[in-house]
Amino acid sequence: MSTTTAVAPLTIQDAEILVTAARRAAESAGVNVSVTVLDAGGHLLAFRRDDRAVLISGETSTRKAYTALQLNAPTADLVDLVKPDGPFHSLPTALDRPLLFIAGGIPVHRDGHLIGAVGVGGGAPEQDHGFATAALAELV
Repeated sequence: MSTTTAVAPLTIQDAEILVTAARRAAESAGVNVSVTVLDAGGHLLAFRRDDRAVLISGETSTRKAYTALQLNAPTADLVDLVKPDGPFHSLPTALDRPLLFIAGGIPVHRDGHLIGAVGVGGGAPEQDHGFATAALAELV
């Protein structure tokens, strides 16, 4: 008989830590962003958009989080896969899903299990990836 250990899901408190840390990192870089946190089922746990963030950043942060969650990979690692010569070049249009292959989305794991994702939009893709990475580093 095998035993399974339950993994604690991503909580609202975890989501708030992620949002706060991502926004703090962006603020220190002088960038206005939107931050989205999704649970393992793709449900919205937290969302914040800075007053001066471009409006589309709300959509991009959510799509980045969703993509990172669905593919269990940072979106920064997926960008080349959807280029015209990449193995997944038709994936964004083949599925009726809100995928976005731009850096800024990162899956969240606990004890080796996928429990959610964070997405940041509003800065340059490399900046958004850095802000999401900084947020993840704050989650213990």
